[in-house]
Formats: sequence, structure tokens, C-alpha cells
Amino acid sequence: MEVIAIALVARNGVIGDGAGQPFSFVEDWRRFKAVTLGHPLVMGRRTVDAIGRYLPGRTTIVVTRHPGRVVVPEGADARVVGSVAEALSVAAALDDIVYVAGGGTIYQQAWPYLTALDLTEVHADAAGDVRFPVVDPAEWAEVRRQPGPEFDFVGYRRRSVARPLPERQ
Repeated sequence: MEVIAIALVARNGVIGDGAGQPFSFVEDWRRFKAVTLGHPLVMGRRTVDAIGRYLPGRTTIVVTRHPGRVVVPEGADARVVGSVAEALSVAAALDDIVYVAGGGTIYQQAWPYLTALDLTEVHADAAGDVRFPVVDPAEWAEVRRQPGPEFDFVGYRRRSVARPLPERQ
């Protein structure tokens, strides 16, 4: 199974301020939709709240410490779980590819399970205290780069074997 973190990351590693992303690029949203469509998305509750809706065409697996407090609107394809391990287990039962879409705590907790990174690397710093984990070249190999004037689309592959996924549910 492929477990891929997808994120928009400022040059200084910032991905947000706890309420939203520091940048918004139409091309990034188009690409996000194109690559994640049809695959499960794992997101923290605050990330779902910042987006403001459940994204169509994918199962959103919301991770929160308080699953009973999250109300999923009727018709939304979403599941609510209490941990990243549980989210990955649910995702594994749905598809062979899952995208982890934030926020900072979710990326940290999913890090040992990730097989790849799909990043939009912005050529500017941003204010904020939510950061993407450091991409260590000893652990991650760059396999693709599509340069642009304001940002690059960059793909990384884990050099070593990722931690085995939790048992499928």
C-alpha cells in the first residue's frame, strides 16, 4: 500500500497557523484534486474545519481525539476515527493508495508509515507555527520536480522500508 503525504510547504517549513494555509494557488488545488480524486484522504479535524467542507470524490477519514463530537453532514463520504493508525487501517480496506493531508500533528503521527511525499514547495517563507516534518535526504530521495515561478511540485520516495501498516479492519 502507498501512503503519501500531500502538502503545500513554505520554504521555512510552515504549513499553517492553526486556522489555515499561508498560501493558496489555483494550480496547487487543481493538482491536489487530480491526484487525490478516488483515493481516501486522512485529515485531522482542524484541517477539515479549515477547508470548510468534505471533498467530493474521495472518502475523508477524519482523525480526532473526540470522534463522538464530529458531525458528518448527510451525504458526505467520511469516517471519523480516534487515531492515525486507525485511519490508515480503515484506508487500507478501501484502496491501495491513501493520501495524508494534514495538519502538522497528523503528518508527524503518519510519518513512520509514509512511503512517499507529494509536496508543493513554495519559494517563500510564511508566518505560522504549524510545520511540516523535516525532509531528511538520508531518508527521502527526490524522484520528481516540476519547477515553477512561485513553487515547485516535488515528489519524494522513502529510501528505507516504512513501518508496517496497522491490521486492516
